[in-house]
Amino acid sequence: MMGAFRAAPFFHRLRRTGRWDVLSFLLMVTLLLWLGWASFSALDYHWQWYRIPAFLVLRDPDGWRCGLLLKGLGVTLQIVAWSLILALLFGLCAALLRLSPSPVARGIARVYLEAVRNTPLLIQLFFLYFVVAPLVGLGRFPTAVLALALFEGAYASEIFRAGILAVDKGQWEAARSLGFGRFQAYRRVILPQALRHILPPLTGQAVSLIKDSALVSTIAILDLTMRGQMIVARTFLTFEIWFTVAAIYLAVTLSLSALAWRLELRLQTRR
Repeated sequence: MMGAFRAAPFFHRLRRTGRWDVLSFLLMVTLLLWLGWASFSALDYHWQWYRIPAFLVLRDPDGWRCGLLLKGLGVTLQIVAWSLILALLFGLCAALLRLSPSPVARGIARVYLEAVRNTPLLIQLFFLYFVVAPLVGLGRFPTAVLALALFEGAYASEIFRAGILAVDKGQWEAARSLGFGRFQAYRRVILPQALRHILPPLTGQAVSLIKDSALVSTIAILDLTMRGQMIVARTFLTFEIWFTVAAIYLAVTLSLSALAWRLELRLQTRR
């Protein structure tokens, strides 16, 4: 009994100093590493990590060049860049339509949001590629960009709308007192202030876009995921390739998050 009474203050102090959180985290990481090691040991898998660098960079008589995985990463980054630009444009337009006094504009935006958010992205991608693209003559790349942009734009529109509504109503009155019209008020007063509110959730949406871009491999675009599938089918390096692909995606998303964090800090210092 005396030992229990003495142990209680110790754990109480441990929680108060924050060391309990650190200890819990270390224990969790140790447990996960042990479970991973035990699982892979039971597989009796012959690891061949030494073959992975050849799929990242190659050296020939002409010098260094990108391997298959880095070539796929280049295609993925192109798709993500164009999709992100269009998604922000679609999202902003849909948000402004939702906030419009016109019932027709609000209805159009509502139909777009409900149709996109309540159907799977893969089905939308197949519909655009197999039904819409042949009618208008779109190739694989623009079809993939359009599908991702429409899907992510629907979610970005709600982020834009929430950010605009978070701006104090007095800012609208100040814009009107300066003689600004609705478009000028949005451009010069409302949207710059809303940017501080919408940047963190938009970063999360951009990260989702990077991960969702892996679905474009289903229409035979040679992105990072498709390159990984081709290499696995040819070499049977299942775990090594997919762990490498996951690490590349993780590096891209963490870089984007760090960039957005720097931008957010800069915006806060300008207040």
